[in-house]
Amino acid sequence: MHTAFDAERVLPRQVLATLTDLRVRAPQLILQAARRRQRREGLTGPDGRLVLLAADHPARMLLRIGEDPLAMTDRWGLLARIVSVLEQPDVDGVLGTADIIDELLLLDHIRLGEGQPALLDGRVLLGSMNRGGLAGTIFELDDRFTGYTAEGIAAMGLDGGKLLVRIDPEDPGTLRTLESASRAVDALAARNLPAFVEALPVRRVDGALQVSRRLEDVLRTVGVATGLGSTSRHLWLKLPYCDGYERVARATTCPIVLLGGDVEAPRNVLEEVAQGLAAGPAVRGVLMGRNVLFPTSVDPGAMAVAVAEVVHRGTPPAAAAARLEVV
Repeated sequence: MHTAFDAERVLPRQVLATLTDLRVRAPQLILQAARRRQRREGLTGPDGRLVLLAADHPARMLLRIGEDPLAMTDRWGLLARIVSVLEQPDVDGVLGTADIIDELLLLDHIRLGEGQPALLDGRVLLGSMNRGGLAGTIFELDDRFTGYTAEGIAAMGLDGGKLLVRIDPEDPGTLRTLESASRAVDALAARNLPAFVEALPVRRVDGALQVSRRLEDVLRTVGVATGLGSTSRHLWLKLPYCDGYERVARATTCPIVLLGGDVEAPRNVLEEVAQGLAAGPAVRGVLMGRNVLFPTSVDPGAMAVAVAEVVHRGTPPAAAAARLEVV
């Protein structure tokens, strides 16, 4: 089995102090690094598929991993895991809030100064837009756009934006979020930037929001999400996997990426990815966070390689899992 993740090996702890020092002494380096970054030609590679890492959880107070309710508050550990994933060449890019994207840009500045390759060159960078619906709050579905704006995404040379639309028929916050989301889709489209819309059917159970993976709920949500705004020409969907995913893949011509969710065993994650991709040509990859960043028993970089093998090379999930020594 793989040993526990060694953050010091991937990102020496002293680098965190360097990041803070750069923020104090030379904050303009963030914008300079963004302008220096070599952008990718086109969103996807030749296979038309994407393996994207989601790293925007702390801004919504989504911090729990397993039994630790504050696991993702350790910024050094989180950044080290992100670096471990982005060091894998078949990972296409990363989604983050401004603080995380800025830190990665500063890390690239440091790496280039040390003669190391940049992490973000040729990668897809997505800015996370609405983070105001904080986890566990009574206003969670009134999901205000408190993160990136379309203008800010364009100014930083990012490659698109991601927004979350959770639909609860019994919560009026859903309507306010839908209205704001439609404006965000239009603002991104006006700049020829893709909008990745994470569309989730949800309900409150004992006061907590739970995502429904019932086929009929997911199908209804697809139609709402693809109808946002004045155009769907740059629209991607981020959707949960469910039984009967062939019908989900037939519910839209917009490209779909699979989301992750709570941490599961690596073998289960890989099987779900393979089943989703087999559902139809609309399914074009993954946009996963915790299942890649905090996989059980294995290193996040190794987990990212396994996911990329399934997505980009069509490796059977059992074979990809076997390489992780997962039983």
